[in-house]
Amino acid sequence: MNQQTECPLQEAENHPKAEALLGKSDDPRVVIIGGGFAGVELAKSLANTKVQVVMIDRLNYHTFQPLLYQVATAGIEPSSIVYPFRKIFESQSNFFFRMADALAVDTKLQMVETSIGFVHYDYLVIASGATTNFYGNQEIQKKAIAIKNLDDALALRNTILTNFEKALQIRDEVHLNSLMDFVIVGGGPTGVEIAGALSELKKFVFPKDYPELNFVNMDIHLIQSGPQLLKGMSDEAASKAKTFLQDAGVKLWLNCRVKSYDGFKVELDTGESLCTRTLIWAAGVSGKVIDGLAESSITGGNRLIVDDYSVVHGYENVFAIGDIAAMKTTLHKDGLPMMAQPAMQQGAWLGKNIQRLLAKEKRKPFHYRDQGSMATIGRNKAVADLNIFGKTFRTQGFKAWFIWMFVHLISLIGFRNRLMVMINWMWSYFTYDTGIRLIIGKKKENTPVEKMTEKVEI
Repeated sequence: MNQQTECPLQEAENHPKAEALLGKSDDPRVVIIGGGFAGVELAKSLANTKVQVVMIDRLNYHTFQPLLYQVATAGIEPSSIVYPFRKIFESQSNFFFRMADALAVDTKLQMVETSIGFVHYDYLVIASGATTNFYGNQEIQKKAIAIKNLDDALALRNTILTNFEKALQIRDEVHLNSLMDFVIVGGGPTGVEIAGALSELKKFVFPKDYPELNFVNMDIHLIQSGPQLLKGMSDEAASKAKTFLQDAGVKLWLNCRVKSYDGFKVELDTGESLCTRTLIWAAGVSGKVIDGLAESSITGGNRLIVDDYSVVHGYENVFAIGDIAAMKTTLHKDGLPMMAQPAMQQGAWLGKNIQRLLAKEKRKPFHYRDQGSMATIGRNKAVADLNIFGKTFRTQGFKAWFIWMFVHLISLIGFRNRLMVMINWMWSYFTYDTGIRLIIGKKKENTPVEKMTEKVEI
């Protein structure tokens, strides 16, 4: 897998699509694979540099992933957390975007094969991010719902809402409960935030939408393989998050793993089982490595080994930044955290180093500035471990919740997005309601309602 092998790129220089994709450039070409936080920051940092910046992504927009869970739980509109690349870089004359899948790379020819043609590079930056890691369990991968992109978030929203529409048709108690119960795997920020959002819906929203249902029967289970939630945050934050969730009625399963899931029953390694038709997988991620790179450059978690300058091991002009890059430090033996802040800082720093390379100046090593971590568990409830001017600041409750909202609001791209999210948040806060409970598009349906027993007569 991902080995340097013979491939169609050997003929890329003479391929009829090679010129059509971009044409030739008199300036050095920096090809960026991926338009996540790292790729966007890198492209911005090269705005006034005499290079041609080419971004390749299978989507034509950037997604603000930290708020995907709010789309999934009907808190905000999908359009509020995405922004078109062409709009982001409309004033950057050296930027070019091509919507395509990056298929393979030939580091000898310095060519990237994409689904629409070939592109030559002088500097290649892999910022392809990560995908959901199901740890080899094909059954769970097929039947669970991940939350890594906008399609996932919409599928989860549709599934949650559809479940309650189905529940109105079912009398059998076991099948009814399986529609109203949710199991979340993974006690990191995403899992904790989804659990908190579902508890808010259970308390304030769903009883008004579905008065025929008894929401005492709605159970929210959060499974974490380790002894505490929010690994990587302080013990104080983890303990407070646990208290917040338990007060909200979320059932926690610590030191526990999922063995299997057949679309109806979740089997745990403790021998216990939970019945649900909705298994939400937030348990881990794995890097998305492009084919053509040597196996020796790939480490655990399917990430690329990079040095302090973001150079991929074994290469000179191939870089990796963001989630795909395993930049190991004294504090981070397995690589920097797979979060937005390291990715953004790496992208901006690599842009400066590329400028130094072009000017034949000495590059400077990257040093991660840990600004802290946050997670919200619902209305007025959040935890925050912040590093401000070299000092650690920890807070929980309303103050942390306000800080969380402010940081996420200003981090969104585009004034319209910030305004719409702020309006949605204010509306929800004062009305105890969410106005985006629409079932549009695909959903996860492991067992069709027609096959459930004892339907209610209307």
